[in-house]
Amino acid sequence: MGQVFGTREIKAVLPQRYPMLMLDRAEQESEQKWIAVKNLTMNEIFFQGHFPNHPIMPGVLQVEAMKQLGELAVRSTLDPEGKNDVYMRVVEKVKFRRPNNPGDRMKVEAEIVEIRDNSEAVVKAKTMNNGGATCEATITLAVRPRKSATKMPELYGEFDKHAETPLDVLKIMSLVPHRYPFLLIDNIAKVDGDHVQAVKNVSVNEEIFSHCPDDYAVMPESLLCEIVAQSGCALVLSRPENVGKIGYFMSIDRAEIFEPVFPGDQLVIDITLPPGKSKFGKGTGTIKVDGKVVFEITLMFAIVDA
Repeated sequence: MGQVFGTREIKAVLPQRYPMLMLDRAEQESEQKWIAVKNLTMNEIFFQGHFPNHPIMPGVLQVEAMKQLGELAVRSTLDPEGKNDVYMRVVEKVKFRRPNNPGDRMKVEAEIVEIRDNSEAVVKAKTMNNGGATCEATITLAVRPRKSATKMPELYGEFDKHAETPLDVLKIMSLVPHRYPFLLIDNIAKVDGDHVQAVKNVSVNEEIFSHCPDDYAVMPESLLCEIVAQSGCALVLSRPENVGKIGYFMSIDRAEIFEPVFPGDQLVIDITLPPGKSKFGKGTGTIKVDGKVVFEITLMFAIVDA
């Protein structure tokens, strides 16, 4: 048995706080292998919005738990002075296998596969509950300086909401089951066949930023995956043949972050999802800030009867 990390010890290493701290206890089993547990209770705030009357832990928060355990394992190597941001530069080979619900105890496992020049680490991780495996992923953690936004955002362009915006948030809510605090798109700015452009305005008053240190507020990379997925889901569920159905996030082939996302940014999500003959939809999406790509992802989800 190795060192056990309780809440105090975890918080001494990780910067995450409520509501984004996804580990309750952890243990280092060997030099490469770590395990952790996350107890799931209906009192978790994300269950309010994912989903009302059908609570499921968001798959991306399972990814966040795996990222955090990997960070716990390698932070002392990648950032020995604790001055930088250890972030999820790439996540790939993600499969969401079964749900985690209130009352489950989620086990997290992480294995350090490779450390590159003490600046990047590759971690293979998985989550499970009493019913078996729930998620798996390969994560590349990297280090970047803790910087702040350096310019004012460009205001009032083609993606700002206006009288002819195709789908405002109320129309989006009529299509998708997501609600506060896990509805992460604000409007659909453009729809052109299989292609949609959605908008997410990022504000420091959002619950998710409560977890950030006072001097460094950035959007977690795991939630950028969710933002693109919700944009694609809204597009697919707006098609007449999918009225009354719901979408489930199934997998991420690969996602990569290029720049941090700060409060005050307007995210423009661009995704194409061609219609398929099966219930599964696959697409590639990007997120831009002021015209610059900050994130890209290839993902798959399933459309099923509600």
